[in-house]
Amino acid sequence: MFFPNELLPEAITWLLLGATVITAFIQPRYWLHLLVITFASALYFANVNFVGVLAITAGLIVSALAKEAKGKWKVACHCLVVMWCLALVLHLIPGFNNLLVLDKVITGPESIPFTLYLNLDNPMIFFGLLLLVPTMLGKRNILSSKHISILAISFILLPVVPLVLNLVKPELSVPSWWWVFALNNLLFTCVAEEALFRGYIQRLLTQRFNPIIGIGIASLLFGAAHFSGGPLFIVVASLAGLLYGLTYYWSGKLSYAIAIHFGFNMVHLLFFTYPLANNI
Repeated sequence: MFFPNELLPEAITWLLLGATVITAFIQPRYWLHLLVITFASALYFANVNFVGVLAITAGLIVSALAKEAKGKWKVACHCLVVMWCLALVLHLIPGFNNLLVLDKVITGPESIPFTLYLNLDNPMIFFGLLLLVPTMLGKRNILSSKHISILAISFILLPVVPLVLNLVKPELSVPSWWWVFALNNLLFTCVAEEALFRGYIQRLLTQRFNPIIGIGIASLLFGAAHFSGGPLFIVVASLAGLLYGLTYYWSGKLSYAIAIHFGFNMVHLLFFTYPLANNI
């Protein structure tokens, strides 16, 4: 069995981080205060050192400045923020001691080993982009019955694609650690990825060009970001990105895209080999 107390006291930092993410959605005025408390905890528990704190602080400051910058300065600031986000995604910024919570576990006999860290660096993407584009969380649009039907059918059919491509196999499993996977995936992984690919990239491209280009390019980039799974996995991730992109565009709410993203990942974990079948 996998018990919550096995992660304490180090996981206190991520409990605070999760509360900060939730606050950003329901009471946006207060998330920055909670983020300061989160990093105070991270310093205390040695989850980060002062180099990491300075790197995050610098990125957040540039993000805030980029929102108000004009002309070439605005372009330069946006470029810096994008490079900062990429550095966070690739764990290139020093000073972070991310918490290993699952080490080469398997969900079932036909799944490959899976390792999970609670990352402190990746989730900062969300906060930086929120400072840069405060409106990315969006305002709710009324989804038409047609749009709901398209999204629902796509959500049902999407898991069939990796099955047909022999990336996964049906495998019903409820691992003892499902809850830590779910919390990490919902609050940190899905939030950061949707903020970057939908809230920032797709939003920017749809405003400059048109919805087809914006959603299409953002989906392809999302797929490319999953290159470690191989070419076929990139195809699946790109199709998933298309579903999340349509959800964001039609609903106007980043939280809806996050929910669909999280739902698909949980279906993958509970009903199929995760992350891939061991015979591919």
